Amino acid sequence: MTKFKTLMLMVVAVLVFGSVQAFSGSKDSKDIVDTAVEAGSFTTLVAAVQAAGLEETLRGDGPFTVFAPTDEAFAALAEGTVENLLKPENKEQLVAILTYHVVPGKVTSADVVKVKEAKSVNGKGIPIAVNDGVVKVDNATVVTADIMASNGVIHVIDAVIIPD
Repeated sequence: MTKFKTLMLMVVAVLVFGSVQAFSGSKDSKDIVDTAVEAGSFTTLVAAVQAAGLEETLRGDGPFTVFAPTDEAFAALAEGTVENLLKPENKEQLVAILTYHVVPGKVTSADVVKVKEAKSVNGKGIPIAVNDGVVKVDNATVVTADIMASNGVIHVIDAVIIPD
């Protein structure tokens, strides 16, 4: 084998090994907040979690299951809703909404499809339905499931769910 081929094989091996290491360790070694930040599609959710004073909790031991609305889901709310919720005087309402998106414990997609309701951190039940392999959580659809974090799991949803 030529020196060039040997060098190329070594480079490929390092890249593959490094990619496997990064992929296998990156998500599970980060907590729910860092995992959401790294994803890049949850900036509104992260800002809301910080405004509600829940960041430290979601960085805690957990485990937690978070049904995480994307930035697009927040953008679909009526104009001014997010801005209004982020005001200090509306913190209690913001906390109630955000804690409705969190279930204590680690509930994977295999578990979610077996239940009709999950009790959220705010105490209210979140209705869950599975039809033709599509999981609905309240009025939202799970678009990506089982994003693992060191202290729980994130399921990406396409709408913000509001408790009654």
